[in-house]
Amino acid sequence: MSTPARWAREEWGLLYVTVRETLLKRHLRVVPMTVAAVCLTSLLQYVQNRAWGYQFVQNVGAVRAEDPLWLALLRTPLSLFVPALDLPVWGALVQILLVFGISEVCIGWWRTLVIAYVATLAGTLYARIGISLGAHAPFGLPWTYAQVVDTGPSAAVVGLAVFVAWRYGAYLTAGAVTVAMVAEVLIKENLAGKEHLAALMAVGMMCLLVAVRHRHRHRLRLKPLRTYGRRVRRHQRRSGSRPERGSGLPPIKS
Repeated sequence: MSTPARWAREEWGLLYVTVRETLLKRHLRVVPMTVAAVCLTSLLQYVQNRAWGYQFVQNVGAVRAEDPLWLALLRTPLSLFVPALDLPVWGALVQILLVFGISEVCIGWWRTLVIAYVATLAGTLYARIGISLGAHAPFGLPWTYAQVVDTGPSAAVVGLAVFVAWRYGAYLTAGAVTVAMVAEVLIKENLAGKEHLAALMAVGMMCLLVAVRHRHRHRLRLKPLRTYGRRVRRHQRRSGSRPERGSGLPPIKS
C-alpha cells in the first residue's frame, strides 16, 4: 500500500466505513434531517429571489447585529438554511448535503442540529460583541458590520466538519479546516470569516467537554475493577497463595 493510500486509510478509514455501511443498509432513510434541510434551503432560495418573497425571508431568517437580541435569537434557527444572496446556491446545497449528511450518519440528527445551532449562535453573538468593542479593539469589528447578514449555513458546516473529523480521529482534517478559516480571515477580512472562527472556538469547547466527559466515564468504569483487583490481592496475601498472572478483570463464569 502506497504512503498516500495508507495515510488516507488512517485519516478517514473509520469515517468512511461508518458512512458507507450505514448508507448501504438504509440508503437515504438514514439522513431524513439532511434531506429536509436541503429541501428547506432550496425553498428559501427560491422564495427570496422573488419580488414577493425577499422581504418575507428577511423577516423570518435574516440575522443582523443591529437587530434586537430577542429577534435575532428567534431568527437564528431558520438562518441556518438561508443561503447568501451573493454566492451560488448550489455551493450551499452541496455543503449541507455532504457535511450535514455525514454528521447525521455518524452522530445522529439531534446532535447535528445542536452543534450546527451552537456554531451559528456563536458567530451571531460574536458579531454583537465585536461591534460593541469597536474596530480598534483586538477582537473588535467596525460598526458597518451591524447591517451585514450573518453567515447562513456556512458557520454550521464548518463547525460540524471539525467536530465530526475530531470525533472520528481525522485530526489532520480538523486542523486543515481550522487553518483554512484562519487563512480566510487573513486574506479577506470580513464578517463571515470572523464568525467562522467564533464558530470553531465554540465547537472546540464542545470537543473539550466531550473529551472530559468520556474520560470521567472511563475512570468510573475502571474504579470497580481496580477495587476488585485490590481485594483479590489482599485475599491472596492473607491466604499465602501465590498470585496468578492475569488482566485484573473479574473471572469468567461459565
